[in-house]
Amino acid sequence: MGTARLLLLLAAAALCCASASPAAKGGSCSKFPALFNFGDSNSDTGGFWAAFPAQRGPFGMTYFGKPAGRASDGRLAIDFIAQAMGLPLLSPYLQSIGSDFRRGANFATLASTALLPNTSVFVAGISPFSLAIQLNQMKELRDRAISSDGNNGQLPPLDIFGHALYTIDIGQNDFTSNLGSLGVETVKQSLPSVVNQISWTIQDLYNIGARNFMVFNMAPIGCYPAFLTELPHSSNDLDEFGCMTTYNSGVVYYNELLNNSLAEVRKKLHDASIVYVDKHTVTLELFRHPDAHGLEYGTKACCGYGGGAYNFNQNVYCGNSKTVNGQTVTATACGDPQNYVSWDGIHATEAANKIIASAVISGSYSYPPSKLCSP
Repeated sequence: MGTARLLLLLAAAALCCASASPAAKGGSCSKFPALFNFGDSNSDTGGFWAAFPAQRGPFGMTYFGKPAGRASDGRLAIDFIAQAMGLPLLSPYLQSIGSDFRRGANFATLASTALLPNTSVFVAGISPFSLAIQLNQMKELRDRAISSDGNNGQLPPLDIFGHALYTIDIGQNDFTSNLGSLGVETVKQSLPSVVNQISWTIQDLYNIGARNFMVFNMAPIGCYPAFLTELPHSSNDLDEFGCMTTYNSGVVYYNELLNNSLAEVRKKLHDASIVYVDKHTVTLELFRHPDAHGLEYGTKACCGYGGGAYNFNQNVYCGNSKTVNGQTVTATACGDPQNYVSWDGIHATEAANKIIASAVISGSYSYPPSKLCSP
């Protein structure tokens, strides 16, 4: 059994036994009193759909029983992380109804980029809430908490900001949005700017008091059903697991840039904890060996249209209906999402997210090692 597979199995077992942890009993097994998250659809808990309300079923079917603003059938990795830390599920900063920011906030939105977009969400599908905008939202939240002097019951107490955990999971849309038209080698030229934006954001957050950071690297997009269907490639470019090697090598290049950049930031910010989270290795292992982790389908989407090896059609996205050859067809969900790595061809199922989160919580895929939750 490979090392990655063994570590994943041990981490998943630890999360399954979380009922005995302080977090499961309503307390906290974490040293962090709050969680502030920045990112894209991989960690968006409802921000995009608060700004542009239109999400429909079958999203949310597994855990919430209805659409819950997440690009999955249920919880995301950030949800499992928050729960393991004894924190409530993060309220999206953009959600005006029912939000509670006392223990943190989520600034992530679906389709967000690290770099400022130069197009509209209605033209290219890129969110206007880039990382710089999310950072400004964080500053606004902090300023409001300061001006209220801790007397607003929905805002974080003033002493929380310096002790909270700040997570950043963004960059995938910067990488993928132009892959089809420009090719991986051209896109790679812009990746240093993406990494620099993330590093500058950490330093900016540090300047307003943040000290604890976890930065997620990029998952192997060459294994996702949507990209396997949409991106040009030859059969010779597929590895033995059915993933595209050219695009995945571009991801590895990005991850190396990110890791090296964070190492430089650590040298500047000596009293900060800056952890690099290897989500890539965890997700790649799930795509390659789903059966070793209680799953069945790797590169096939649960919710989609068209069947076949990938069950993905870019013209009939999960939950949508469209007329094809004179007939109305709908991209529906499978009856067993717990057996899939990919939910809709682009995002992970709750089952996969739980495994990814368990790896993060264990600290086995973090550098420097950082265990979020102890029994």
